[in-house]
Amino acid sequence: MFTRRDFLATATAAAGVHWAIQADAQAAFDPTPQEVRIKKEFEPGLLMILPRSFYLYLVTEPRKAIRYGCGVGKAGLEFTGSATIDVKKEWPTWRPTQEMIERDPRTYAKFVDNDYVQPGGPGNPLGARALYLFQNGVDTYFRIHGTTQPETIGQAASNGCIRMLNEHVIDLYARVPLGTKVNVL
Repeated sequence: MFTRRDFLATATAAAGVHWAIQADAQAAFDPTPQEVRIKKEFEPGLLMILPRSFYLYLVTEPRKAIRYGCGVGKAGLEFTGSATIDVKKEWPTWRPTQEMIERDPRTYAKFVDNDYVQPGGPGNPLGARALYLFQNGVDTYFRIHGTTQPETIGQAASNGCIRMLNEHVIDLYARVPLGTKVNVL
């Protein structure tokens, strides 16, 4: 026989599952730029990247930031630490690093044993914009850039760079000046 106690227990469990599903849906990855609240200790103008959650934050004012979804480096290839944006380029040219060519010569065959540089444009892996990360005035060869592979946003799929959807990196590019501090945590 179905008792009142059974009914209440079932109803409570069902409500718990419903709330858990709603919480999971709210926590689902969303690359859309959004204004979010952050801890007060982060200074306006700072870029923070949280690779484990696949988000990049531009601190706009105390306790506020714009959050963008991003893709990050594969395990063992990721950049961590602090840097500054010392160069910005629209429709940048691109050449894989020698390490990338050595790791995957088949993928980068057109770059083997030559100085070929891929021109900027819609087919370039760096996408529409690139922000070049430097440490102590030295290029790290890591970038925050657009991508020709939008399906990799929200994944650890790059050779170390931070990828963004082209329309999002265009927005970020316009918002950050040279010298912007970047922390990849």
